[in-house]
Amino acid sequence: MELLIGKTLNELREWALKHNLERYRADQIYQWVYKKWEDNPERFTNISKELRKWLKENAKFHTLEKIERVEAPDSVKYLFKTEDGHLVETVLIREKDHWTLCVSTQIGCNVGCKFCATARDGLIRNLTAAEIVDQLLWVQKDIRDLDKPWNKVRNIVFMGMGEPLANFNNLKKAVEIFVDQKGVDISKRRLTISSSGILYQLRKMAQDPLLRNVNLAISLNAPNQEIREEIMPITKTNPFDELWDLLVNYPLPEGRKITLEYVLIKDINDQREHAEELARLIKPHRKRFKVNLIPYNPSPILPYERPPEGRIYEFQKVLLDSAIIATIRWSKGQDVFGACGQLRAKREIPLLNRGEFVKN
Repeated sequence: MELLIGKTLNELREWALKHNLERYRADQIYQWVYKKWEDNPERFTNISKELRKWLKENAKFHTLEKIERVEAPDSVKYLFKTEDGHLVETVLIREKDHWTLCVSTQIGCNVGCKFCATARDGLIRNLTAAEIVDQLLWVQKDIRDLDKPWNKVRNIVFMGMGEPLANFNNLKKAVEIFVDQKGVDISKRRLTISSSGILYQLRKMAQDPLLRNVNLAISLNAPNQEIREEIMPITKTNPFDELWDLLVNYPLPEGRKITLEYVLIKDINDQREHAEELARLIKPHRKRFKVNLIPYNPSPILPYERPPEGRIYEFQKVLLDSAIIATIRWSKGQDVFGACGQLRAKREIPLLNRGEFVKN
């Protein structure tokens, strides 16, 4: 059986021709999968029963197996298994009037951020484009019958397991499928790629005509080389000053800003002096940046702590006083152990204790 999820429309048309199917059949299948979120060809009502039967026997519409769904008031975590037995996590986050889906791009991660639980696994492998896209397909199938606007994912953030830009080609193909108006049709303005700031990958993204029109978020987490190197060892080979220079000169689409993600960790990077140093750095370029302050989500397998709430608000105030856009993101995936830095495929902490458990 051939896997159809993860194919672009042109690839699906080529597949149809190879199997002596009319080109328009590929377009029909594409819309069933990517617009109506249907994975059962028996429900493809505008094609013949004979072709539906053939598709049932010869085509696959999932590469991931959904094995768990854990729900909390503002988020839902999905646990998937790949065909080679690895676990992948995806988090659906409820915003004020829409859903945001946080997808994974790798199994594990080799960036090695000290405060991130996923980094302890190291990198096992990249996810394929099909595995990235299938996360959305499973989630959309789950929510498609809800009332509007809750029946469709509006925003997608590549902030799950892994460094997205280290899986460049598969990331790009997934983005191509997500923005295709004949299928998923999510605006480039609704997609965000989060990177740890590996310089050559960012330069590659800046030169790519598709990806440079997607939103960019950088996991900055420090106002200088010394602190960033302590918690993000990649800073040794990707110096802070070079990263900052790249961001200041990054080609932004009109009206867009780069999001600077700053995980606040108690007694590491959360002092007033750190906020003041960060403000001095950003202020001359404040029209091109916004800051997303993320209070650290404590993990039982890591030694770091969340700062006191008062210190978090004080840090924000320093930035606001310099006319810098600065918001606090109280991570909505925390209740299901799936927020920023907590996406961990190894079930060291029983999921049953972290929300409503639904076995599928």
